[in-house]
Order: sequence, then C-alpha cells, then structure tokens
Amino acid sequence: MKRVSVLGATGSIGQNTLDLIRRDRDAYQVVALTAGQNIEQLVRDAREFHAELAVTADETQLETLRDALADTGVEVAAGEQAIIESGARPADWVMSAIVGFAGLAPGLAALEQGATLALANKESLVAAGALLLDTAQQHNAKVLPVDSEHSAIFQALIGEDPKAVSRVIITASGGAFRDWPIEKLTTATAAEAATHPNWDMGQRITIDSASMFNKALEMIEAREFFNFTPDQIEVLVHPQSLVHALVGFCDGGLMAHVGPHDMRHAIGFALNWPERRPLPVDMLDLAKAGTLDFETPDLDRFPPLRLARHVMEKRGHSGAVFNGAKERALDHFIAGRIGFLQMSEVVEEVLTRILHQCGLNDDVITLDTARKADHLARDGADAVVQELIG
Repeated sequence: MKRVSVLGATGSIGQNTLDLIRRDRDAYQVVALTAGQNIEQLVRDAREFHAELAVTADETQLETLRDALADTGVEVAAGEQAIIESGARPADWVMSAIVGFAGLAPGLAALEQGATLALANKESLVAAGALLLDTAQQHNAKVLPVDSEHSAIFQALIGEDPKAVSRVIITASGGAFRDWPIEKLTTATAAEAATHPNWDMGQRITIDSASMFNKALEMIEAREFFNFTPDQIEVLVHPQSLVHALVGFCDGGLMAHVGPHDMRHAIGFALNWPERRPLPVDMLDLAKAGTLDFETPDLDRFPPLRLARHVMEKRGHSGAVFNGAKERALDHFIAGRIGFLQMSEVVEEVLTRILHQCGLNDDVITLDTARKADHLARDGADAVVQELIG
C-alpha cells in the first residue's frame, strides 16, 4: 500500500488527486491532507480517506477543525510550521499543490524524508530550483512534474538522449483575454480574468493564465527542471489546449504530447510512475477536435514572457524575486488597486530595483536566502504600487 500525502488538498489539483485515489482506494493510505481556509472540504476529505493528519494554514481555524474531527481519531494542526511538518510525515508520495512560494518549505521537507514529490507547485522550482533538485539528490528522492506542460515534456523525453534535444515548445491557451484588443486590457477586471476558456482552475492561477505570468513561470520551471538553455525554450499560443508541449530534436523531428485538457492525466502519470495505468479521462477524438492552431505570442500583449527570459539568463535569486513580486502584484490587482497590465510594470520595476541588493545575484540558494528574496520582492512590489496609485 502506497502512503500518500496531499499538500493543498482542497484546491483543484488536490481534489483531482483525491479523485484518482478514491478510484483505487485499497492501494493507498492517506497520511496528511492540508488546506488553506476551506475547512469544510478538508473535514470531508479527512473523514472519507481516514487521513492520519489534517492541517489548516489558518491558525484561527484550529478549534473548528479539531471539533469537526473530534470523533475520528484524525490528528489536527494549524499554521505555517504545521504545514511544513505535514510534508515531513513519512510517506512514499507527496503531492505538492500549495499555491505560491508557501509550497517550497513543505516540499523540501517531503524530499528530506525521501518521498517522491509530485510537483504542481511551479513556484518552488522558479524560486529555488537548484535547492529543490539538490535536496532530492541528497536524499535519494524524486521530483516528478505535474504541470501539464512539464509532464508532457517529461513523457516526450522518456528513452531519449537529452543531448539530442534542440528545442522545447510550451503551449499556452491565451487565457480569458486571448481575443481581446490590447487597448481593452487596461480596464480588465479580476472577475473577467478569472474565467478560463478551457481549464477549471483556481482564481489566482486562472488570472496568471490570462496575463501569461503562468506561462512565464513555466518557462523558468522548464529551465530549472530540465536544464534547458533559455534559447531552447519557446512558447506558442494554442487555443485548443490539446497539444501540451513539443520537444524538438537535432534531426528536425518534433515529439508532441497530445491529450484532453484534464489534469488527472498529468497527476495520474506522476501517481503511477514509472508505470502507465488506465485513467478516467476522455479519449481524444482528433477528428472531432478538427484544427489545431498555433501562433507566436505578442510580447507587447504578454510582457511576462519577456521578463521570464531575463530571469532565465540571470538565474540566482532572480526567480524568487520575480515570483514574489508577481504574487504581490496579483494581490493588488485582485484588490482593485492596480490594473491588469500594471502587474507586469510592477514586476519589471521590482526586478530592476532589487536584484543587485544584498547579494541576490549569488548562485548559492538556501531556504533562508530564497525567503529573504521573496520578502524583499513583496515589499518592493508594495512600494511600487504605492507610487503608481499615489
């Protein structure tokens, strides 16, 4: 029986993970489930899967969680440190689906106890890719990508010589605003940005998709995880979201991963790896799908893609600065303090101001230095926003 934990259990990735576990219940023992503020869902899942531990990041909800699970024998805890300790609970496989920089420390804790880390938290690789992968190597652990694009690349590379790779193409749907004129984007609201044409995701990642910040993070993630050079990484807008990534080889051939837009494929691949097993996803009907369209993204419309190339070249702590500034700029956009296009302006200005401070261009990354860069970036973003709004 495989012992599994799901960090970020109540979000879209977490719920899809539990759906797969539910379908083969006798094969898994659920160790830890964590959540933010969705206590009701956490309680339902902890009861259904007889979890050993249920943790909320919100310390004010501890008594509510404890009362709701008082008759179950499920251990409960709350707070940031408790989330990290949940990752350290002995498990064979840990889903890292906590959104944002907050997912880094519990992911490292899971690797330190030798677990296979299924990584849906792209921010971990963006902010501290070298640290994460070095930790996995030191503890004989494994990191498996769960982002659909990086899972696609991973699968396309199976049995291939990495030295034969000449290019990799990550596809992007274009998000909620792919058909909007660029001048209209200045008035786009958070509610409008939070509706995705293809994928069912949480608010923050859906807005990141509309701005292409999500794709920018994925470019950096591909650089860190697969050790591609920046000039090998390309992005194409593909509205159908059926081709998740393509890997090009030195002989001119392209290996494409094609499938329905259902995250259970990438999750199930990581859950069952190194085997392939049947999954409850629709079989793709290419005749019904019809045309597959691709186009080069407009960097004036999607400046995060340009910023991502700068970060890939700089490396060091630039990823942590980029991500921290992005997360804080997104907070301000959701709160209505800045416009949609101003998020990129904030991040670019923070990168310009902060990267030369406090040794942030140094190559050695630790959890403490990554946290420092993250905090500086968030404070820097607050300062830039204050200047913008007067």
